[in-house]
Amino acid sequence: MTITKDLQTISKELTKLVNQIEKLAAALGKAEKPKAKPVMKKIKAKAVSKKTPAKVGKKTDTDKLLEFIHRSKKGLDTATLMKKTGFDQKKVRNMLNRTYKQGKITRVAKGIYVGVK
Repeated sequence: MTITKDLQTISKELTKLVNQIEKLAAALGKAEKPKAKPVMKKIKAKAVSKKTPAKVGKKTDTDKLLEFIHRSKKGLDTATLMKKTGFDQKKVRNMLNRTYKQGKITRVAKGIYVGVK
């Protein structure tokens, strides 16, 4: 029986605290004066190019892969690209497939890729 009485007492105290917090919040809300809204100037929208902007800074993994492919005259296979880049086979194959579809590289033989000029 003492546990239920203790829980009831705690519940009453928590309700009192909640009421006090609500009163304080209401008092703070009244104390703050609403600020005047800033006047917004109309700005003409500039035409946005549909091309993605040139990336500045770090190269992407695909850029690193393409760099190795473009340096090679005879072309590179996936095993060589994995050694040079340090990427796993799945990542290299996905990047090769994507760049091939984009027309950035071509296949000169089965599994040998050369950069497009």
